Order: sequence, then C-alpha cells, then structure tokens
Amino acid sequence: MAPAETELEHYAPLGSASALTRTGRGLILNVGDERFSAEVMRADVLKLALSQGGKLDEQPTFAVVGAPREPVPFELEDSAEQVVLSTSALRLVVRKRPFALSAYRADGSVLFEDEEDEQGQSRGFLQLNDSFVVSRKMGLHDAVYGLGQKTGRSNRRGRKLVLWNTDILAPEVLKQQRVFEADVSLHGKDPRFDPYYTSIPFFYHARLDSGGDAKLAGFFIDNGYKASFDFTARERYRYSFHGGQYTEYVFAGPELPDILAAYTELTGRMQPPPLWSLGHHQCRWKDYDQEQLLAVGKEYRKRQLPCDSLWLDIGYMDGYRVYTWNKERFPDVPQMMQAAESDGFKVITIVDPGVKHEPGYAVFEQGRAQGVFCKTEAGKLYMGQVWPGRTVFPDFTLEKTRDFWAELTAEHLAQGICGIWNDMNEPATGAVEPFSMRFDRDGENYSHERFHNQYGLLMALATVEGFRRWDARARPFVLSRAGFAGIQRVAAQWLGDNFSEWEHLAMSLPMAMGLGICGQPFIGADIPGFAGTPSPELAVRWFQYGTLTPFSRCHAMLGEPDQYPWSFGSAVEKLVRGSLDLRYQLLPYLYAKFWEAHETGAPIQRPLLYDFQHDPAAREVDDQYLLGDSLLVAPVTIPGQTARSVYLPKGTWYDWHSRQRHGGELYVTAQAPLERIPVFARGGAVIPCHARPLQSTAEHHVECLDLHLFVPSEDGERRSTLHEDDGKTKAYEEGAFLRTTFHVARSGSELRVRAVVTGQGYPEHRRRRFTLVLHGDVRSVMLDGQQLSTTEGRVTFDNRGAAFELTLELGS
Repeated sequence: MAPAETELEHYAPLGSASALTRTGRGLILNVGDERFSAEVMRADVLKLALSQGGKLDEQPTFAVVGAPREPVPFELEDSAEQVVLSTSALRLVVRKRPFALSAYRADGSVLFEDEEDEQGQSRGFLQLNDSFVVSRKMGLHDAVYGLGQKTGRSNRRGRKLVLWNTDILAPEVLKQQRVFEADVSLHGKDPRFDPYYTSIPFFYHARLDSGGDAKLAGFFIDNGYKASFDFTARERYRYSFHGGQYTEYVFAGPELPDILAAYTELTGRMQPPPLWSLGHHQCRWKDYDQEQLLAVGKEYRKRQLPCDSLWLDIGYMDGYRVYTWNKERFPDVPQMMQAAESDGFKVITIVDPGVKHEPGYAVFEQGRAQGVFCKTEAGKLYMGQVWPGRTVFPDFTLEKTRDFWAELTAEHLAQGICGIWNDMNEPATGAVEPFSMRFDRDGENYSHERFHNQYGLLMALATVEGFRRWDARARPFVLSRAGFAGIQRVAAQWLGDNFSEWEHLAMSLPMAMGLGICGQPFIGADIPGFAGTPSPELAVRWFQYGTLTPFSRCHAMLGEPDQYPWSFGSAVEKLVRGSLDLRYQLLPYLYAKFWEAHETGAPIQRPLLYDFQHDPAAREVDDQYLLGDSLLVAPVTIPGQTARSVYLPKGTWYDWHSRQRHGGELYVTAQAPLERIPVFARGGAVIPCHARPLQSTAEHHVECLDLHLFVPSEDGERRSTLHEDDGKTKAYEEGAFLRTTFHVARSGSELRVRAVVTGQGYPEHRRRRFTLVLHGDVRSVMLDGQQLSTTEGRVTFDNRGAAFELTLELGS
C-alpha cells in the first residue's frame, strides 16, 4: 500500500520554494530542483503540479479534455514566509521554507492541509526516485468516497486500496501483476478483493463538523501509474504513485453535485446513448451458431419478455482472431443481421485487443506493416498469451494505431453490427506478465506502467472513432470492462466477472455507486451473476435489481447451466417478466436521466449521499440507491427475506407498489415478497412512464404517455423532465428534440405544475396525449384554467409538445 511510516525515511522533501513567477492563470515557483505550478481552472477548481526532472508534462494522461475557460480573476500575495493565491471561492497557501501546501474555501473551511511531523515540518509531499507520496491531515470522524470501482463500503475510511486495472479471475493475478501492496492471498471471487478492472484516482474528502454535517472537497490526481491510497490512520490520509508527475485538481465544493459537475467538465461526460441500449440485453458465453442466436431472440418474443439486443462472446470468431467470423457457424452474417433486426434485436459483438500472432492473418499482417503493435525495450513485438494463443497488442497511445483500429471497427460495423463490447482490455495478457510491453507515444519508449491503467480508455477512444467513420450521425454504443478517468465519455461499463452469489449481488450496489460519483453513469452488473449457478430465488432478486440499473444485461459463463429468464421454471419467468416490464415502463424517465448525465455529469444509479449530503444517516447507506433523483430502490440481497428496513431521507415518499405515503428522515419496513422489489417515488416528482408493456424500445414512440405525479406533503418546488427525440441519431444537435420540464410547486392546499417545452420537434414524434396519474389526495384539476374531470385518479388531456399549466386543489 502507501509506504509505511518506517519506509518514509527513504523519501525526501523537495526543499524550499523561491523565484515566484506570476502566469496568466496562476503561479510558478522553483522548489528545490523542480518547479511547482498552480493554475486557476475555475474560481472553485485549482490545478497543482510538480515537475519531474525539471519538466512539466501538460498531458500526463488522456483523461482531461475540458478546454480551459477564460482566465479567472485571482490575487497573489507574496511574503518572506508564504505565497497566497486567492479567488472568490478559495485560497491556496504555499509555505516557502520548507515547501508546504494548504487550501481553504473563502469562508475559511479547510480543503486540505499537509501532514506535519512532530517538529511541525511538512510531510505533505515526499519523493523517492520516480515515486512520490502525498500525506494530509484528516479529522477523526471524516469520511472518504470515490476511487471508482472498489469492493466494500462506499465510505473508504479504514481501507487501503490500490489502483491497477486487474483481470480479477486470472490465476494468481495479483502476484503476476506485482500488486504486492494488496492481499495476494485473495481470489477474485472474494468480496474483499482489490484492485478491480477500473482505476479512477478521484476521491472526495468529507469533513464533518461537530453537528455531523459534511462539507466535501474533491481531488483528482491526473496520473495513470499504479497508485496506493491509505485511509486507515486516525488523523491523516496518504496516497502514493509509483511514477509520473504529481498533477492534482482540487475541487472546492462543498456540495458533491457541484464537484462532480466540475470533474466531468474536466474529463468529459457521457454522450447521449442510442435508445435501444437502455433496453434489456441478452448475452451468453456460448459457441452459438447463427440459427441458435436467432432462436434465443425468438424465445424472448414468444414468451413476451422485453429485450433489445443479442450479444456474441468470443466464440463467434475464427479461432479467436479479432474482426473475423467462424464461417461454419455463421455462414451468412448479413442475413443473420437482417433477421435479428426484423425481430427487433440489435447485435453486439465482443472485440478484444489481443491480435493473434499469425503470418497470413490480415489484421496481424497489416498491423505489423504499419508498426502499430506494442514492442519490448529491445524493439521486438511484445507477446502475450490469451484466447488466440501467442498474441500481440495494439499500441493505442499512437494516433496511427487508433486510426488503424477505427478502420477495422468501421468495416466490422458495416456488416450490421450495432455495438462493440471491449473486453480483456486491462490489458489482460494471460500467463505472460505485462511489464515487457512498452508504449511508443511521442516516439518515446514508455514503460508499461505509465499506460496500463489507461489502456481500456485508449481502446474505447479508437472504437468510438470507428463508429464515427462508419456513420457520423449514429450514436455509438461501446461497452468496456477496463477504464480510467474519462472512460465515461466514450463507453458504458459493466462490473466485470462476478459470481452468482448473494454476496456479489450485495457488493455490486456500492461498487456501481462508486463509479457513478466518479463520472461513470452507464453501469451495471451481469445478471444473475456470470460464474456459478444461481438458485431460483437469487435469479429473481438479481433480475429485480439489475433491471433497475442503468445497464441491464443477462450474461453467463461457458459451461454453466442456461440462465435465460425461462431457465428457472415458469414461476421465475413470470416474476422476471414483471421486472423487465417495470424497466420498460420507466424508459421515458430513464431516458431523461441519461440526458441529465450527459448535460451535468449527474450519476443515474447514485448513493443517497449525492442528493442528501447533509443527512448523516443517508451518507452511510450502501444497500439502497437512488435511480435518478426521484426513485429510491432498496434491493433484497439476503436469501429468504420478504421484508426489509429502508431509510427514507427528508421529504415525502410513496411506495411504488402500494401507493402508501411516508414522511422522510425515518426508517420504514418495506414489504418485499418475492414478486417485487421495494421502490419509492419522491414527492414533488413527475415520472413519465409507458402505460403498457413494451417488447423493445422500437415501441417507445407512442401516442400517449403517463405522467405519474407524486404530491408532496410539504411546501416547495421540484423539477422533473421528459426528453423525446429519435433515439438513434445526432439530429438533436440541430434541435430535433422536445424537452418538457415540469416545475411542481406546492403552496398550502394548492399544487401547480408548469410545463415548459424546448426543442424544435422531430419527425418520429407520435405523442398526442398525456394521462396524468395522481398519487396523493387531489380534489380537482384545472388545465390552463379549464376544469378537468378525473376517473380513479387519472385524467387524460391532449398535448403534442406544447407548454401547459395544471392547478390542483389538494385535500388533507
């Protein structure tokens, strides 16, 4: 992990600071033999950096894409003891002798302060060769959140964690990958295993005051090397990187949504997905042939189980050679694609980075001729050992390699494929350790360690470029196993290889939420677990949970029994159908949440912490989550459980199933018989829904949508949205969409719903009516001043995309 106290004697401080230079965005100081830079990115965001060997690297990773804004006003104060950089939101204090850092908000609250030794000397930044350690003060009751895909609780306090993208089920993988900072005795099946597939060096430090309230600051270390984070000490935290430049972005907050919005402005936000990718996905590692794959889709349709896509794992290829087909099992790919499309299914294929080392194989020959594969220090082709056998790997740090891969992807997509699944991209190198693999970015012979954690991101960048070349107006869909900061702008992710066990179901909640508050909103876990055989009860509970996550895919391992919804008997099939129907009912709501993620960075599956940061009970909840801002989901993760405790934060909450109304800031016992998952809707929300079950997203454009209005018990205002467009293209960029924003305001016994519409419309729009579904005691409804009659709490009115206003008279 981060160096122990006894090891820090080998690390040394930089020395003293001198020779202040003011720049257009901040300052530069000489510190020992290095240079320290502080830049004001926004009034509430600082970029801090220390050179390596006297040189400041302006692009240490591929994570940051946000162009700097116009220069932000700041002030500098220089004295013999310190330099102070101030903006309207924060203040950075640089002590000169010896060099030390601290930062504060404008109100004086602490962002960070360097740790000090017993003599009061800073231990904030120490170095040894190319490694560095950062140590900072921490309160006894402070909490830490973030770092992306991690097992365990959302609050990382008390943990030691490593960032190194890892194929967790590979034999002895931690030893092979030299991750001796972790517990190498653990197997990937163990719910304590660390590290995982995705490394995001971004975290939140929550400082608690005496009343239990929390102010958050965010920290993103823009460094792709292996890292260790230690949050086990009583009064400090520490992180270390095994190479690369210290570059850190400091986000003043103190509200988590503001920090995340600033972080995703810096590293990019997800692009609007194709609508079909929000549907349910069917995958299986199995050597299907063409007819067998189509038969799976027909079974879904025959049984009236909603589904939108069929996936092909590695068995579709010719000897695992990427960008090929096994012609015996897939003799007519265009015909298969047409048949799948006619049944309402998209087809997605897996594409691994490993290219079979085989003379005569076109992809290998072309890549070798163009010099796009990773080499060793001696200049030989690096050789791994994965599915095809002897395998070479594209050097995605090179633009020419990304160009080469994009062309292959575009040709692949032209066959009718709709999505690409990037797997094994940590990169997994099989029985061969990866460290001889070198990268040639900028003509340099960079170590494997510099780009290991970024490999999945770089592969996804190349894959998305392939979509653009195939059809520049189509919305790409890429699923990636590995990732780094910024992966959200080019790919969705799943949680990798999990097990059909209750522990893995439970641990997927905080793991997905950790990714959500680190910028990745499009996330899900394999249903009902990839490896192993679930019980019928576990299958039901996993489908209930998985169909209410952003990415919903059924997947199972080769050699395991079938795990299709109908594989567990008719009783389970019926319950799974109910879960799938609920997901498709909520598609209008979910689609709006994806658009919010695109525009603000807000997570879709998120911890209660995101919306209720100032509620101490909400901050510590790991076994329930918010799906968007208006639905609270409390999965059952314990066998035999038919009721569970649910914490409801401040506000009004309605049981989705029973319609019972509850107050907030309390625990309730939610009934959870096997046929349902506890779900609660937030008072003041308007949740747009489909009125009838769909079989696929092809049926999404309907003439009437339900608007479920949940009457709040308290006065105040909330906002909800409905976003409608073609769901396929980028025509929205020219205004081809309709966005309806619902402003719901209660004042005493009156509730007003004001709907504001933006956008120019689109040809596929078919909606003609809304049906308002009332939850709460409503005595009368008026639409734009005209009385409407209600029947059993429902009222239908014409609307083709125009603004309107509803006035409701409320009962007790």
